[in-house]
Amino acid sequence: MIEPIIDYIAGNKYLFAAAIFIVFYVLSELAVLISEKIFLRFAKKTKTNLDNVLVKRTSKPISLMLVAIGIKLSLASISLPEKAAFIASGISSSFFMLVLVYLIYSIVDTLLKHWGVSIAKKTSSTMDDHLVSLLSKMLKLASAIAVFLLILNVWGIEIGPLLAGLGIGGIAVAFALQSTLGNIFGGVSLILDKNVSIGEYVALDQDTMGVVKDVGLRSTKIQTFNNEIIIVPNSELANKRLQNIAQPDPSARAVISFGVAYGSKIEKVKSIVLKEINKIEGIEDSDEEKKPFVRFIEMGDSALLFKAFFWMKDYKEKWRAMDEANTLIYNALNKNKIEIPYPQMDVHVKRR
Repeated sequence: MIEPIIDYIAGNKYLFAAAIFIVFYVLSELAVLISEKIFLRFAKKTKTNLDNVLVKRTSKPISLMLVAIGIKLSLASISLPEKAAFIASGISSSFFMLVLVYLIYSIVDTLLKHWGVSIAKKTSSTMDDHLVSLLSKMLKLASAIAVFLLILNVWGIEIGPLLAGLGIGGIAVAFALQSTLGNIFGGVSLILDKNVSIGEYVALDQDTMGVVKDVGLRSTKIQTFNNEIIIVPNSELANKRLQNIAQPDPSARAVISFGVAYGSKIEKVKSIVLKEINKIEGIEDSDEEKKPFVRFIEMGDSALLFKAFFWMKDYKEKWRAMDEANTLIYNALNKNKIEIPYPQMDVHVKRR
């Protein structure tokens, strides 16, 4: 009973082509099912997570690959006119090349990221994390270029002369892309030189300060305290004076200026203020060079001027600590009956 049906389908080229496509489509669905139900189950039993990720990332490309093969074989089984056959073959081959590069990209990118994570765990620096991210983006760009060149070849456009022409046109392209290439090399330079890392607080000038959110191929994104994202070209960032608050370590110094009235006991003022500063949570007191101290700076016009210096272990806590320090100093001076003067002017009016 089945043989007549098979003979009937085989005798009709369109039904035969449809049957080929259906078979490969079913195989593609089976490939996904086998990957998720069988291969992934075995992968989860291994010590490494690499095979789990590989199975997940390659199941879809492999499924699409089978669909692409099915389309190509089904079209090949139909005797189309020459022009239509050329177009159909070009479209199916282009789709096949796209899926092939997608599969290769998925495998290489997975291996690259796995390598990056394993290396990053062994180091305290975040440079390797950023470098892997940059390499991943460059791999994506290279894959797109590869697809473009392969599709050109599929449609009969000679790649050889095109690549040879790139040698001559490369100079013109380099000039045209000078800014873009400068940004890319600037991004690589920032990562390799360890100038900035994601999450660090940086300042370019008074108007551009914030936390680094991303270091990309062309630009770096900085989130300001107003919750705005400022995008700075890498070439500009690499050649500009950059203040990185988080380096060489996360500690930060705070300075509090204050004044007391003439006649106040200097040593008593220092003792009171120093005692209050040491109450601040997160203050650096383990390093002798960073322990808090108070200095009598100047005899001003209307007050004895002091400065209190202290370090915070984390620069992110600096502004909170300065607010707390000002509050503690003000309350302590008032409690000890030490006057905090303010500038005043005496005006003498002469009567005629």
